[in-house]
Amino acid sequence: MASVKDVARLAGVSFMTVSRALNTPEKLNQETLTKVRQAIETLGYVPSLSARKIRGGHSSGKTIGVFALDTATTPFAVEMLLSMERTARENGWNVFILNVFETPPSQQAIDLMLAHQPDGIIFSAMQLRTVEIPAVLRSLPLVLSNCISSEPGVACYIPDDADGQYQAVRQALKRGYRKPLCINLPHASLAWEPRQLGLRRALTEAGMSGDDVAQFSLSTDDAYQETIAVLEQQLQGVNAKPPFDLLVCGNDRIALVAYQYLLSRGLRIPQDVAVLGYDNMIGVAELFYPPLSTVQLPYYEMGRRAAQYVIEGSNESVIHRVECPQVERESC
Repeated sequence: MASVKDVARLAGVSFMTVSRALNTPEKLNQETLTKVRQAIETLGYVPSLSARKIRGGHSSGKTIGVFALDTATTPFAVEMLLSMERTARENGWNVFILNVFETPPSQQAIDLMLAHQPDGIIFSAMQLRTVEIPAVLRSLPLVLSNCISSEPGVACYIPDDADGQYQAVRQALKRGYRKPLCINLPHASLAWEPRQLGLRRALTEAGMSGDDVAQFSLSTDDAYQETIAVLEQQLQGVNAKPPFDLLVCGNDRIALVAYQYLLSRGLRIPQDVAVLGYDNMIGVAELFYPPLSTVQLPYYEMGRRAAQYVIEGSNESVIHRVECPQVERESC
């Protein structure tokens, strides 16, 4: 598919000139505008809203431009984009989604986005992370979904991981579990600290302390085999009842590895060990046997609220924490 860069090269002009041809053609002389139009026609470069404008037409409604960092290519976070589009349509707005693979986005990606004249920008990410927002985009109404800006003053919607972990562990402790074992996300994860706060809050309310909990954090996001090593260490020399009655997992993938190992050791879930996950992986968590009790990452709600923020013209440039609902199944 042709890009703005291709159009600029063929027409022998700059990116900015192509952008002006798409957005404000009246600012260009007729000769330059004709060159850009011919390059667009030759390459078949037809951005949906901008194409109508350059040909003298009119776009309908306003547009939210979405930089989708991993969210458009993973089944677990695509609901965030779906909710943005639904919310926009319900309010008579359009959505232009641009899949990007790095932060900050490349200049080519920025030019392409601006060529569509968005009325507001959303940055979205599959995994909670810090993103760098180029200055040129900060001049537009801007909000982040499931990510945080590296500079202050940018509104964002992120999971309320502290409360999500608190509610899940609190429920488990109320059911009588008193010997938790935690296999956490890596320390570098932005979710690690708030979930620790939620865990300790639940323990304190139950009359326990952090010293009552064995905790291990993975070294990287992909180090799931470390789960096996932790469980082997905990169950070494154990032939009957394990030394923990509740396994709190940093995500559902950790829980999946733990399930396989615990069941291979002849342990029953939840009779011998209850298991808590986190994420509620779509099409996966409910297929565990027994089905996994977990915490829902609120992808849909974060996307909906981010879109509403742009549509309503909000200016509360703060971190908005979105509730993580409990998903109670049979593993706890």
